[in-house]
Amino acid sequence: MAPSKIIFSLLSLFVLTRLILANEIRYCDKTADYDVKVHEVEISPDPIARGQPATFNISASTEKSISGGKMVIDVSYFGWHVHSETHDFCEETSCPVSSGDFAIAHSQVLPSFTPPGSYSLKMTIVDENKYQLSCIGFDFSIGFAASSTAAI
Repeated sequence: MAPSKIIFSLLSLFVLTRLILANEIRYCDKTADYDVKVHEVEISPDPIARGQPATFNISASTEKSISGGKMVIDVSYFGWHVHSETHDFCEETSCPVSSGDFAIAHSQVLPSFTPPGSYSLKMTIVDENKYQLSCIGFDFSIGFAASSTAAI
């Protein structure tokens, strides 16, 4: 087999593996019994398009009432920390959250100069007393094609 075909095959396998694992959720501490259990992360579009809105919809549940707190988001690009942001928990979902299922929705536009590739996101949720309710991580991709319209 020619070297270029081997490289193409390996690259294709890598890309396919990244697509399969795109929304696999990992808890930061596998032994912790977090009050907020995350069931699913849906990313739209997937892969994310630079310069276009991207939405992260997170399905979760809790047995504890939550009246406020913060969401801390850390993003890494090929293992390098590249971005952090903090959001008011009640701006991402309807508060107070009673026990049961709830959803967190976060949308933002990534700059058109954002490098394409594989990213990892770590999200920590803390209540108003800074007690950690949950901590998850998941991978996502930013596509190679940039938007044809610039964000203003």
